[in-house]
Amino acid sequence: MFVMPVTRTHRHAYNGHARDLSRAFDRLFDSSVERVFAAAADSAPRQPSLDLRETEQNYSVQLDMPGVAKEDVKVTIDGKRVSIEAAARTEAPAPEGERLLVRERSATAYARSFTLPVEVDESASQARLENGVLSLTLTKKLKPATQLAVG
Repeated sequence: MFVMPVTRTHRHAYNGHARDLSRAFDRLFDSSVERVFAAAADSAPRQPSLDLRETEQNYSVQLDMPGVAKEDVKVTIDGKRVSIEAAARTEAPAPEGERLLVRERSATAYARSFTLPVEVDESASQARLENGVLSLTLTKKLKPATQLAVG
């Protein structure tokens, strides 16, 4: 009698196709999700990490903003409220005769606001951007002591 293992071979062939199909769906889903999150990340400004220190005279703030040029940073002080906005520029399109093969870097916008316990003196405060770190020295507006006349 002659026996041929048809079922076993057939099952392996089916499993191989099912695995290939499953992998194809996984790749499709993964790439679609990545595109959705990438689009959402590109449209919303990032909130840079910051360190905030205080002395008797001022506040010292450091924010991480890689890829940002000095002229693209905007710091606004309104009393106790400090707002920072910045944008990293995108590179120009590829020159004639070159073609872009992969682009993973994109323009990034940064935005951060916070409120301090004491008003800030804008004229005495300073900002410096060096190696992708924005450093702010925000001088406190100290109110002089007043003496109340007794009548």
